[in-house]
Amino acid sequence: MIKTENPRLIGLVTAISLVMANMIGTGVFTSLGYQAIAIQSSFVLLFLWFVGGIYALCGALSYGELAAAMPRSGGEYHYLSRIYHPAVGFLSGWVSVTVGFAAPIALAAIAFSQYVNAVFTAIPAQPLALIAVVVISLIHTRNLKVGSQFQDSFTLLKIILIVIFIICGLLLAKPQPLDLIPNTDSVNQIFSSSFAISLAYVTYSYSGWNAAIYPAGEVKNPEKNLPRSLLMGTAIVMLLYLLLNFVFLYATPFDSIQALEEKEKIAALAAQYIFGPVGGKIISLLIAFGLISTISAMVWAGPRVTQVIGEDIPFFQLLARKNSRGIPDYAILLQLIIVLVLLITSSFDDVVTYLEFTLILSSFFTVLGVFIHRWRYPNIALPYRTWGYPFTPIVFLGISLWVLVFIFTGRPYQSLAGLFTIFLGLPVYFLASRNKLA
Repeated sequence: MIKTENPRLIGLVTAISLVMANMIGTGVFTSLGYQAIAIQSSFVLLFLWFVGGIYALCGALSYGELAAAMPRSGGEYHYLSRIYHPAVGFLSGWVSVTVGFAAPIALAAIAFSQYVNAVFTAIPAQPLALIAVVVISLIHTRNLKVGSQFQDSFTLLKIILIVIFIICGLLLAKPQPLDLIPNTDSVNQIFSSSFAISLAYVTYSYSGWNAAIYPAGEVKNPEKNLPRSLLMGTAIVMLLYLLLNFVFLYATPFDSIQALEEKEKIAALAAQYIFGPVGGKIISLLIAFGLISTISAMVWAGPRVTQVIGEDIPFFQLLARKNSRGIPDYAILLQLIIVLVLLITSSFDDVVTYLEFTLILSSFFTVLGVFIHRWRYPNIALPYRTWGYPFTPIVFLGISLWVLVFIFTGRPYQSLAGLFTIFLGLPVYFLASRNKLA
């Protein structure tokens, strides 16, 4: 087993920035258009984002306990290996390495290129997405300080743009009629399969609330800063998401949302109604640049999982190697290759469903691990205990099961593809284990 100590250079602000940048990405700017296909109530659409926020907060509070108790990089791979069995941890790490980060990076790059293309139609979208991920990946092979500064700057720019968008939407837009009082029909919609499937898009939009755990070995004072960053970053994003989706509905006629052919361009459509055609293009371009921080955050976090797997299993030790600046550049290169393949071959809608099924399944077993970890290690020191335990993790587990069941019944092929990806890691693990024992 290879163990390497990383310098703890990531402070609380950067850790919060990493959480927020991971969360505020493709989903919030794209998913309302898909949700409005099956749900016609403004109240239900906003309630979706509220439930998604509660889900993310419960997950962040639960993960905070595990992160403080086991402050090593690697995220779910490290936790599940310790709590259950190394094979379970490897399967989670396998998902993270193959699609868990690569697919969201590809989706964010697709959205980035489409928002740029909405302004500069002569620029082809796919080559632009490819160039963006290559350039950002190269930046993160420089050194941790450069990566931190790049991340903090673009995240701050993104937050400023969203706040400006919200304020302008409330002040400048022509108000649209909204049904914000629940009735019998809206309650029925909440308990429908359409709501549960739409919640998959929302939980995807909130995914990233656990981002600070992946480079945990590089975070200063991790016992305090990891739980704080998860909670503070998630709470801020939840507030922004509720306000942003309210503005989308407040500013845009519902018929126009449903008639939108490219559903992922909902933010650009809302911007046109708020600022007019020219202003809408400007906002589309600014949103595109905001998505750079999302790509950057995941490019930063993902290879840390790959690196830790390489440290633990000699079969993958090449991926644990670092360059002279302490950066796992082989892991970054592997992730970049997978992202490029996804960008060339995948479609937006199918990737979101397939990806969210696998990510929810992984986080489900991790939060369940809060109970198992306390049971297996009753005498271990817990620098932070989950607020609201046991109800907080139970709420997370309940929402996760609800979404998983409806995703599987509503999108069985994508769900089975997710399960196939997970279990494809088993023969890889056993092959690697034999090599490790040798």
